[in-house]
Amino acid sequence: MKVPILYPLEGKRPMPRFFGALLCAIVLLGVRPPDATPSLHAMLQRDLEAYLQARGKVEHISGIALSVSLHGSAENIEVVTGTTQYPAAGVPLTAETLWQIGSNTKAFTAAMILQLEAEGKLAIDQTVGQWLPQYPAWKHVTIRRLLNMTSGIPGYENTAAMLRAYAHNPQRHFTLRELVAYVYPASAGAPPATTGYSYSNTNYVLAEMIVEKATGRSYGDEVERRFFHGGVGLDDTYYAPYEYAKGIRDRMASGYYYSHDADNQPLLPLLGQDVKDFSVSSMQGAGGIVSDPEDLTRWARDLYAGNVLPAKQRAELLSLVSLKNGKPIAKTTLDDPRGFGLGVAQLTTAETGTVWYYEGITLGYRMVHVYFPNQDAVIAFGLNSQCDGKEDHAGRLVVAIYNTLHAAGKL
Repeated sequence: MKVPILYPLEGKRPMPRFFGALLCAIVLLGVRPPDATPSLHAMLQRDLEAYLQARGKVEHISGIALSVSLHGSAENIEVVTGTTQYPAAGVPLTAETLWQIGSNTKAFTAAMILQLEAEGKLAIDQTVGQWLPQYPAWKHVTIRRLLNMTSGIPGYENTAAMLRAYAHNPQRHFTLRELVAYVYPASAGAPPATTGYSYSNTNYVLAEMIVEKATGRSYGDEVERRFFHGGVGLDDTYYAPYEYAKGIRDRMASGYYYSHDADNQPLLPLLGQDVKDFSVSSMQGAGGIVSDPEDLTRWARDLYAGNVLPAKQRAELLSLVSLKNGKPIAKTTLDDPRGFGLGVAQLTTAETGTVWYYEGITLGYRMVHVYFPNQDAVIAFGLNSQCDGKEDHAGRLVVAIYNTLHAAGKL
């Protein structure tokens, strides 16, 4: 598979990769006793510094930013280590440094669709044919199946043609129609339909088109109005369809592309480059948002347990299909530990119980959030590279943070 320009990770390789890393890390690391340290912040600082020292060169990262939101706490615990440029260069990271959040964006898109349903403007069991008749080959696919990755529609991010076009001109402004055309059955060289659960950014580009048709406004205007400064109050979260303003880019950590995975061969001309100033038009409603870890923790809590959605629509958001076969499941279990909802993912392990999470990956960034429903706690952290799939150990950092919080009696 071609690793998508944004985090298709939840794709054929990405999602399993993160889940696998987390499951293995829990077994390998176990719950360790805390060192005698003066504060929880200091212990978390130790976790980040240890990961950066061990993994910085391998994963080509220069820094990590973490935010922890605990139930009942008025303020997040903010922990950063390292600098904005690789290798150790630029300026020190701060809690206000911005990151591409990749496919964490999908939950914003799904939530917009579900809010529109609550407003009576659409229904998630309506079809692509009803909303986007220009794509008759997919006329029977429901919006629900777009959002839970069971549509059968391949991902444009997995096509060599799209990856070559991006590598040839990283400043290119892809339109939504251009992205969809790479996989539409009538297009020359289009890939075959998929079966069961199959991760695809095309699903969310189509959902973005539906948002715009249902509202008569741009996706950017809607996500801003509903969730950013005018909605949930995410004051450090931004969306641009093609490129961000210089003032936003200046606040971002540099992000680096270092994937040698065979499926990424068309992207080899970009190897080692800082992608911060590249066009984000290959992602848009599937992965184009920029934010910081603190805002992502606020968003996650409001999404899973707050007022972003009415009860009916939240239940739909959290309705799962199994990654094994795409069939509906009530919840994940130790026997079937991985599930995908409408733009969100669930994992169950013996050590952590059941959590909601996402690892969003773009060409040069990884952003992870994990929500612990039993404790109403959220963690989110950013890493500034996309590295080889086998070298992405973000799951081990999740476990280290979990162990520290658990040993401190917070989880």
